[in-house]
Amino acid sequence: MPVTKAVIPAAGFGTRFLPATKSLPKEMLPVVDTPTIQHVVEECVQSGITDILIVIGRGKRAIEEHFSSSSELEIRLEEKGQTGLLNQIRRISTMASIHFAWQKEQNGLGDAVSCGQTFVGSDPFALLLGDTILRSNNPEKPILRQMLDVFEEKQESVVALEEVEPHRVSRYGIAGGENLDGNVIKLNQLIEKPAAEEAPSRLAIAGRYVFRPEIFHYIAETPRGKNNEIQLTDAMVLMLQNHGMYGLRFAGKRYDIGNKLDFIKTNIELGLQREDIGQDLADYLKRIVTET
Repeated sequence: MPVTKAVIPAAGFGTRFLPATKSLPKEMLPVVDTPTIQHVVEECVQSGITDILIVIGRGKRAIEEHFSSSSELEIRLEEKGQTGLLNQIRRISTMASIHFAWQKEQNGLGDAVSCGQTFVGSDPFALLLGDTILRSNNPEKPILRQMLDVFEEKQESVVALEEVEPHRVSRYGIAGGENLDGNVIKLNQLIEKPAAEEAPSRLAIAGRYVFRPEIFHYIAETPRGKNNEIQLTDAMVLMLQNHGMYGLRFAGKRYDIGNKLDFIKTNIELGLQREDIGQDLADYLKRIVTET
């Protein structure tokens, strides 16, 4: 059975971006002119996902409003003959069936994922972090689509893996395992934010997962871990004891907007790729670098 459902946790406070995130969810921070979470939803749609649940919390209504239709705005654009913008706006609310669930308390990523259990039911599903953009080196095949292909072959959970520099290892969940054909790894070890010297590799979990529905059982059995929160990686460690799990070392790049510097870098890099502003932005960057 193909995977058609996805869960996107987007309930965090976004404290690293205060004061901007006092009233604006960090997932709504724009990359050029598109909210980060819209990039994530579009990756789902391009990968064949048709039903998406976004897990939100207090102060996250802007996400819900963004993916709802806006008849007043659409009428205004139509009256002004701005057909291109009108089509873009209409597509946001129609490109997938998007639902919302509330995480009542901030109890960690594992708890946020558990909010999707009723939505998922007994089906496998994709999980995408709402503040991370992944771009594939193959524009015709998003990284999530590649992961779904691995899942359909192996019928076991799959995570996206990115090799990171040693000094960044302690920021991520790190995986270890046996290399198989191509870029697929059979996992045998997962550690949440280890010190570099304790890590089994430099392969970081990159904000994309495809899970069998059994993950919800293991989340329910997971005690609170780091920061007194229910850590998804801890639940995956339990699951790994009874189920196979694979990693896809993807060919592409992760754009993480989890901190200010990476957010600015992401805007610059993806801005340079835009046809409408790319050349002007490149010229500007060259000029200010020369001046400084």
